[in-house]
Amino acid sequence: MNFSIIDTTLREGEQFADATFDSATKISIAKALDAFGVDYIELTSPVASAQSRADCEAICRLGLERSKILTHVRCTMEDAKAAVETGVDGVNLVIGTSSFLRTFSHGIKDTSAIAARASAVIEYLQTQRCTRTGKPLEIRFSSEDAFRSELNDILSLYRAVNAVGNGIQRVGVADTVGCATPRRVYDVVRTVRETVGEECGIEIHLHNDTGMAIANAYTAIEAGATHIDTTVLGIGERNGITSLGGLIACLYASSPEQAAALKNKYNLTLLPQLERLVAQAVGVAVPWMNPVTSPYAFVHKPGPYDAFEGVVAQPESAHLFRRADFGIVETENAVMQRLPVEIAV
Repeated sequence: MNFSIIDTTLREGEQFADATFDSATKISIAKALDAFGVDYIELTSPVASAQSRADCEAICRLGLERSKILTHVRCTMEDAKAAVETGVDGVNLVIGTSSFLRTFSHGIKDTSAIAARASAVIEYLQTQRCTRTGKPLEIRFSSEDAFRSELNDILSLYRAVNAVGNGIQRVGVADTVGCATPRRVYDVVRTVRETVGEECGIEIHLHNDTGMAIANAYTAIEAGATHIDTTVLGIGERNGITSLGGLIACLYASSPEQAAALKNKYNLTLLPQLERLVAQAVGVAVPWMNPVTSPYAFVHKPGPYDAFEGVVAQPESAHLFRRADFGIVETENAVMQRLPVEIAV
């Protein structure tokens, strides 16, 4: 599976109820994400506040080795110009396309007007370059609330924006309220691929309101999505989005070949400390059911029907993951005592 991770802990994650990142914390998280090896780090729009702009500029100046820097902005010329001035590698444009958002949020009720505005902003961005590297900016256009939008509307928008100049780097498909199912994700991503062609990337942003974000992300990759939005621990608005660790765990478990590819591309051994860093920053514990890094992820309390001695002698016989691949040592896990027979029957 060929895909890139866009980690948006420093944008979507800032919208988590208990997140109040100061500048030093943002820089620490950005450095940790870069060390882990995420392909992109998405930052809050520089027009959100003077501090957001200063933080965006500061993170761009860090000279991260592995992660490109993006910022997520409204599809307006004002926002686009502010984004360019910060020194980001790419600009993620977004505008609401569902009837709910066109009516009550963005104030543009006609899709042709959305296409005209987006095309003008994209034309401007295509003339700009990253102020740090001199390279052309990466441009993404995303339909907010795509899964409650009319499919024909968003497809026509994707055609229009991808026809501007030499095209854009990717289109974004956002499940803003977490209503999508894996089957629908697969169908929509396949249809978008047929619409934009093979050269344009497809980014997917999946909320977790029904607990389907990881499954939906995995299905999106199978369907041809090229970029997956994640946050550390899945933090974000309401129930959050696809968690970085959860997606990695799901892909790792899919095949030995995929596990090897992940170990080669990302520094998986840094996942536990990355999650602890973000958990501490938002004042929560790593969830008890968190894949791989939960305090209980490798803890057993076998019943009388289980091969208790086998679990003690060879814990890997009962584990999906190799702990060493994730920087987890044997002493961090436990096999608890056998469950009493009268309880276990």
